[in-house]
Amino acid sequence: QVQLVESGGGLVQPGGSLRLSCAASGSIFNISIMGWYRQAPGKQRELVAKGTSAGRTAFADFVKDRFTISRDNAKNTLYLQMNSLRPEDTAVYYCNALIQGMTTDTAWYWGQGTQVTVSS
Repeated sequence: QVQLVESGGGLVQPGGSLRLSCAASGSIFNISIMGWYRQAPGKQRELVAKGTSAGRTAFADFVKDRFTISRDNAKNTLYLQMNSLRPEDTAVYYCNALIQGMTTDTAWYWGQGTQVTVSS
């Protein structure tokens, strides 16, 4: 059974930084895409950034030059480094991944989310 677990959220002041982690576990054969989405209260879930196993990345316009993603393929872990955080970055951040299991078909998976609050 495949699982995504996020960590690293919390309360930070405007201008501060946080690093989120997303660890995939279970019977995994290949992870082709991993990414981060976020959902603020009263708003739809939106893409923050994503990356492929080949190293291609895509970022939402609102996080360019502030956020970066990196991936440790050996650990099946994705990181989101968030710098210069703003109050409007406050949201629940979700990890998302396209995973082929050892004995299961390729499917999209979501983590449970981690709260990021940017406030003074």
